[in-house]
Amino acid sequence: MTAIRRLVPIAFAALAAYAPPSRAQSLVELFESARASDATYQSARAQYDANLAKADQARALILPSASLSAGASRNAYDSTMPPVDRTYTALTASVGASQPLYRPGNWAGYEQGMKLVDAARAQLIVAEQELVIRVGQAYFDVLAAQDTLEFVRAQKAAVGEQLASAKRNFEVGTATITDTREAQARYDLVQAQEIAADNDLRVKKLALDTVVSKTDAQPVPLALPLTLPALPGDVDSWVQQAEGTHPVLQQALVALDVARLETEKARAGHKPTLDLTASYGVNRNPQGSPTIGLGTRSNLGTVGVQLTVPLFAGFSVQNRVRETLSLEEKALADLEAARRTITQNTRTAWYGVVSGQGQVRALEAAEASSQSALDANKLGYQVGVRINIDVLNSQSQLFQTKRDLAQARYNVLLGGLRLRQANGSLQPQDLQGVNALLAR
Repeated sequence: MTAIRRLVPIAFAALAAYAPPSRAQSLVELFESARASDATYQSARAQYDANLAKADQARALILPSASLSAGASRNAYDSTMPPVDRTYTALTASVGASQPLYRPGNWAGYEQGMKLVDAARAQLIVAEQELVIRVGQAYFDVLAAQDTLEFVRAQKAAVGEQLASAKRNFEVGTATITDTREAQARYDLVQAQEIAADNDLRVKKLALDTVVSKTDAQPVPLALPLTLPALPGDVDSWVQQAEGTHPVLQQALVALDVARLETEKARAGHKPTLDLTASYGVNRNPQGSPTIGLGTRSNLGTVGVQLTVPLFAGFSVQNRVRETLSLEEKALADLEAARRTITQNTRTAWYGVVSGQGQVRALEAAEASSQSALDANKLGYQVGVRINIDVLNSQSQLFQTKRDLAQARYNVLLGGLRLRQANGSLQPQDLQGVNALLAR
């Protein structure tokens, strides 16, 4: 039995070694996984459904209402003039209905409920756009951390070769101990950077797993060489598009309409109301009544209209109107603030993408120059016109440039998504453009 227990872990380890690696997932695949299970987005969707149900409740303000009531009582009646001592049962049942004919406050409330549908839809769009950005940010963070670890390990290998070369040259007397110590110091530094990069990759993977609700999600890297997509239009066209489509702006517009309708509701406190009413009731006394000894039954049906005219309510209506007018001014100011913020964010995001594209082009040129400089320093070191530290510095510069270039590419792609979020046009379909740039 003990031998079997020892063999079980070995068997599982062997199966794990020969098991196929988990398949890498594209950005679109991971987004769909996040949309189906992300807690933050599911909370926003539940709030959306609740807002729709709340909006439907406003319809009841203009629809008829009906009620049914019934009762039974046992009564004892005792009188001296005339002398009566009777116990009897009374049974009652009635049904009533009412239909508002003129209630301006109710109609304003109904229109507010319909506005809430638009607000709920805009809120859900905002939540979906935020999910796109969160998935994209986590996705590219993992790719950037993987690149950093890969470049650090490549630099470690290059510095290791330079360290071995410095040791060989020192042994044969063609180099000083300084070269060896400089290379050793740089090697130790790169080892520390490797540990930090490996830990950072673990953290970034955990963040991606949390967003997409998967274990050990494997993002597909970008295909290289990469041609970044051009940015269509100019900054003014992006700002103009935001004026008509941004969900936050739509929410602010809805809030202003709701505030104006609230003022109408407040002013309706001065107006009369008119309702159509109907009722039908049955009263039955099986053992008679205090004055009649025989069982009785009476039916009463009524149909009519009820007019209510408010006269005085302690100035509550006037003060309510003042309150709603102030809230209307607040909603108008909030709308203007939202418009200015959206304009600023759109322009900032647009210039960020343009700047990022310029950085990518500059870093691509810097990468080629850094590679040429490293090759020249290696050759110069071999012929004795360069020292070891020159080679080490060139290696460090090259790998730092590669790291910066990879990060700049991710920033441009993510910046394009953020630009669409800033002007309110971001949709899940926009991930298809980024997905087309991934390696397959």
